[in-house]
Amino acid sequence: MAGEPMQIGEVAARTELSLRTIRQYEDNGLVVPSAASPGGFPLYTDADVSRLMVIRRMKPLGFTLDETRELLTAVDLLTADRPGTDTELTSEDRAALVTRVRRYEQAAAERVTELRTQLARAEEFATSLRGRLTSTPV
Repeated sequence: MAGEPMQIGEVAARTELSLRTIRQYEDNGLVVPSAASPGGFPLYTDADVSRLMVIRRMKPLGFTLDETRELLTAVDLLTADRPGTDTELTSEDRAALVTRVRRYEQAAAERVTELRTQLARAEEFATSLRGRLTSTPV
């Protein structure tokens, strides 16, 4: 849905990120508001919100801000790749960027597997505590 540019409060509500976190991501160059209000306040587009969602999804997987920046840069360069323009990538550069993005996809898949294992262990623990409580008179 392409809509009107949004103020940071609406973006925070949509992304479930705090204003402080969004500003931190701005300060770190991970997201740059695409527009400004007549009063000079930053405004965000749907594309900016999508970018923030990528960042939000990487965080629980343990990716650092530098890793997030590297992935976003690679995706940006691949997205901007247009034959016959100054954004055209060489085949070597394109292949290196695709390899980089694939590395992140593989790392994300591995981290999801690790989190599933941790969740299963946590659920087993909670179940064992519940079992002890039901078998112990209070």
